[in-house]
Amino acid sequence: MEKGSTLLFAGTRFNRKRFASIFERFHPKEEAVTQEEEQGEPREVEPQSFKNSEKKSKKKRKRSGTAPAEVVEGFNVFKTSEASSLTPSLTDDLKQEGSSSSQRKEDVKQIEQAALLRKKYGIHISGYNVPQPLENFSDLSSRFRCKPYLLENLSQLGFKEPTPIQRQAIAVILSGRECFACAPTGSGKTLAFLCPILMKIKPGSKDGIKAVVLCPTRELAAQTVRECKKLTRGRKFKIKLMTKELSRSGGFTKIPCDILVSTPLRLDFAINKRKLDLSRVEYLVLDESDKLFELGFVEQIDSVVKACSNPSIIRSLFSATLPDTVEELARSIMHDAVRVIVGKKNSASQLIKQKLVFAGSEKGKLLALRQSFAESLNPPVLIFVQSKERAKELYKELAFDDIKADVIHADLTQQQREDAVDNFRAGKTWVLIATDVISRGMDFKGVNCVINYDFPESATAYIHRIGRSGRAGRPGEAITLYTEEDKPFLRNIANVMVASGCEVPSWILELPKLRHKKHRVKRDNISTLPEDNAAEE
Repeated sequence: MEKGSTLLFAGTRFNRKRFASIFERFHPKEEAVTQEEEQGEPREVEPQSFKNSEKKSKKKRKRSGTAPAEVVEGFNVFKTSEASSLTPSLTDDLKQEGSSSSQRKEDVKQIEQAALLRKKYGIHISGYNVPQPLENFSDLSSRFRCKPYLLENLSQLGFKEPTPIQRQAIAVILSGRECFACAPTGSGKTLAFLCPILMKIKPGSKDGIKAVVLCPTRELAAQTVRECKKLTRGRKFKIKLMTKELSRSGGFTKIPCDILVSTPLRLDFAINKRKLDLSRVEYLVLDESDKLFELGFVEQIDSVVKACSNPSIIRSLFSATLPDTVEELARSIMHDAVRVIVGKKNSASQLIKQKLVFAGSEKGKLLALRQSFAESLNPPVLIFVQSKERAKELYKELAFDDIKADVIHADLTQQQREDAVDNFRAGKTWVLIATDVISRGMDFKGVNCVINYDFPESATAYIHRIGRSGRAGRPGEAITLYTEEDKPFLRNIANVMVASGCEVPSWILELPKLRHKKHRVKRDNISTLPEDNAAEE
């Protein structure tokens, strides 16, 4: 209180006689006044003599010299012992501020590097705090502690540099984020989701299935299993393909399985009828997701998603085409997902040389095909038709031309379909005639040419068909035959060709675009014989 009172009266003058009673309350004793003088506080005194006044002036000069020091004392951290005790903490704060500043600079630098890398490879992302893409496969070891066996297997399989979709999607999944990715056919999407799964789960676990991969066709599911086994060479991963026998036999608790690959119908049957437990699944992948979400598969997909009830599950969707409706469905089952688009959305690979050929009629198409094969046949060649009946008809026609051809369609048994695919891969078959059943995700090494004998029913079907060539950096060719009936739908295909860098006649681009309409016309039989003779046969 005494110190406070001296501060209160500092620099002021009072009439002591007038306010004597009040002044005594603050200065009851002479000792207090003496103490104030020793502390150098200013106070009013009566001039008794010159000597005393001289002493007082000296004191005043002394006070005037020391006053500024007392005023600034609170702001000078080096002045008092109390202030000097704060110095280490302030120094630490400065160090922390400096380190945080350097960290911010490092973060900005990494963001810039990531942006340049994405721009270089045509990677477009949307999402919060997206991980930096891989620069090379060695980043798997330095950033994510990848086991040496996987890098060695990648090297032996000929994977030297990650593709654009692999650079971004692998980093996203390994960072614990969900993603839906769209990249051209043949860009390595299978490896993009298998690699992080194999890095994260442990082989030979007795806790049940850890990863589920859904594919729209049995052929694609079988291919995914083959690729997965190649990557796990040297490790005891249990990778199972959900066959018809396995889905009906049950007894899944006795079958060790780390990764399960299946089609939606078979997996849904096993869940509902055979009580397959998927509650411990950590990774769920929907390959060719746009096909999976089409009408007829939505209920099965919903059943699988509900069965995979692990709260920490990571879901991923991969496809070469990603319509807006599929994106909306994807967002409804995913949380904080990263959207990855390589190149232009819903576009074909720029390595494929695309061409439109007018054949006039159905007979003209068969004549054009035979003439093309007579001039230059560069196998392996894939031919797509719109139905299994037309596949059988074209196969019979080519059988007379001494061409090693085969056919694959839904009426064949599973073994016959596998044999047809294996013979085509082995080079025993030059030409494979197929419906859209194998246009989804099937990887045929080195297909030189794809021929759309029947005009594709949509731009999406076109992209997936021609995507069987131009895979893994190899060039390819795609020829699409069209008739008068197909002309109104040329614009849909022409837009895809332009987006891929191909030249298209200007009159086609001026045609009206028919949205949300599938082109599946009734066609004449495939035959060069007159109609009367064909009917007799």
